[in-house]
Amino acid sequence: LDLACCPALPGGSFSGLEPMGLLWALQPQKPFRRLVKRDVQTPFLLQLEVFEGHGEPPGRLLAQVQHERAFLRDGVRRVPVREGRIRATLFLPPGNGPFPGIIDLYGAGGGLPEYRACLLANYGFAVLALAFYGYEDLPKEMKEFHLEYFEEAVNYMLQHTQVKGPGIGLLGISKGGDLCISMASFLKGITATTLINSSVANVGAVLRYKDITIPPLGVNAQRIKVNKSGIADIVDALNNPLEAPDHQSFIPLEKAECRFLFIVGQDDRNWKSEFFAVEGSKRLQAHGKEKPEIVCYPGAGHYIEPPFFPMCAASMHLLVGKPVVWGGEPKAHCEAQIDAWQQIQAFFHKHL
Repeated sequence: LDLACCPALPGGSFSGLEPMGLLWALQPQKPFRRLVKRDVQTPFLLQLEVFEGHGEPPGRLLAQVQHERAFLRDGVRRVPVREGRIRATLFLPPGNGPFPGIIDLYGAGGGLPEYRACLLANYGFAVLALAFYGYEDLPKEMKEFHLEYFEEAVNYMLQHTQVKGPGIGLLGISKGGDLCISMASFLKGITATTLINSSVANVGAVLRYKDITIPPLGVNAQRIKVNKSGIADIVDALNNPLEAPDHQSFIPLEKAECRFLFIVGQDDRNWKSEFFAVEGSKRLQAHGKEKPEIVCYPGAGHYIEPPFFPMCAASMHLLVGKPVVWGGEPKAHCEAQIDAWQQIQAFFHKHL
């Protein structure tokens, strides 16, 4: 059975010719679970089984095979980093370097997700997956962040013998995105910043740097809609950063000396990513800065991950305290992830 030539049988989770459909159309057995890779040193193991007939209970087992999907390619080095206050993992490609350097930040889930940084290192980048809360001795909660911590990470990368200067790149999704915008706006040595479904206002926690304080964008919980199954739609919860008093939360991205790429899922139900990208673009241009690249994907939701990660339709949101919808339509979301992955690499290869 060659999945590149054989269309799917009718009645399944996808139709037509979808060689990777078995992966991107996966759904969790328990609701509100999101597929992530905790340990990049081991592959994903997929047990594929073919049964006779169609339906429940399945018929006789006709064939089975185990399929491995590796994260850490041969020769990629995984280096835990505990320098000063930094809690991170550095991935270095095979070979002698130096390599273009990137700091990779995830969102409000906290911890230290490594899978995106690890996969990017397979394509020739030195990538630092950086934890910023909810990990080891870092703060347990998202109350306030000090940009000096992130500055330490930037300096670590700029001084690393395997990192090619003069500047580094930043990659952030969701809350990690607005932290990347703050880093690009206030810190030296950043050449290129990619934001996946990011806000251009500071969200969720106070941000401090030296004598500057940026308050978090206001939230109105009454604008959260909860459906019959208890899942929240929070897309309207945040205030508008263009209106007083919330304009103090708008990050002064016009101070940045880097190029920006905004990746936008137009069905993002976490917040208004497209609005944020457009307003960020307007602000940059109003201050005589270059227009950022904005790539929009209709039908893509909030968590735009590396290719073929199944779309997460809904899961627990740590800050909201209940499951929320993330938006997206599985096929369109899958196509967005494939294209965005190429766009991100091309952008960093061009500007680093």
